[in-house]
Amino acid sequence: MKKIILFFIPLFIFASEPITPIYKVPYDKQKAELGKKLFFDPSISEDGTVSCASCHDLRYGSSDPRAVSVGVHVKLGRIQSEPVYNAVFNFRQFWNGRARNLYEQIDGPTHNPVEMGLNSKRVEKILNDNSFYKKEFTKIYHKNYITYEMFKDAIVEFEKAMVTPNCKFDKYLEGKVNLTKKEKNGYLLFKKFGCITCHNGVNIGGNSFQKIGVVYPASNRVGDRYEVTKNPEDKFVYKVPSLRNVELTAPYFHNGITYNLNEAVELMAYYNLGLKPKKEEIDAIVAFLKTLTGKSPKILKANK
Repeated sequence: MKKIILFFIPLFIFASEPITPIYKVPYDKQKAELGKKLFFDPSISEDGTVSCASCHDLRYGSSDPRAVSVGVHVKLGRIQSEPVYNAVFNFRQFWNGRARNLYEQIDGPTHNPVEMGLNSKRVEKILNDNSFYKKEFTKIYHKNYITYEMFKDAIVEFEKAMVTPNCKFDKYLEGKVNLTKKEKNGYLLFKKFGCITCHNGVNIGGNSFQKIGVVYPASNRVGDRYEVTKNPEDKFVYKVPSLRNVELTAPYFHNGITYNLNEAVELMAYYNLGLKPKKEEIDAIVAFLKTLTGKSPKILKANK
């Protein structure tokens, strides 16, 4: 089974640690503010009921509290919605990595008939028929016609701004705060058990494809890397999810199999490490994981 590690850590000062503090990503503020409006607008969907925010709820770490999302005409999706927070740091997008970047990712939910259900021309018509968007896009892009590419560009700038800074663990790495004894022990166990092998870097994941069920076989295969490559070795292979804000993003795993973070840790220890940690060890790891919850992105503090 080949392991692919493609994310490079730019903060050399933290080279002694496998996790590095989050950092700001440059973005165009005007475009990002426009992208925010688009992100929360359900009119940009086939039946006018679904926005990007419908499946990326900010109250749940920009994830979906449902095992699968509900799209236009109350159609159900197939797989857990990934968080938008910090997605800019992922080396690929979607669980199976079929999109190379945030720009490509937008095509997925926009065109999917069970999500937003629109083709590019329909998006353009909705936007060009809206006097507010017509004015805003003209002001920023200096064109008299709104294109689908402009729509994507604005949303990407907003998503670049969706970074959650100042979590307790980042401050610990920067020498600004101390962890409790339980939190520090949880981090040591996280490394000792081998969780750090896949969950590392600035996004504490999101930088490799890995198989779920390395030691003991997993079930409920859906939306894996095999669907992209058709390589049998890629069955049950997924992009490793980021653990930032993980206490907010239940349910867990690609299939939303559990809402309990302790159980999620227990399951991963079993499937991929062949371990059965003690209750106090799981509690300590969860205490560490809760130090990964960051602050709300600055761009969300302004009125939507």
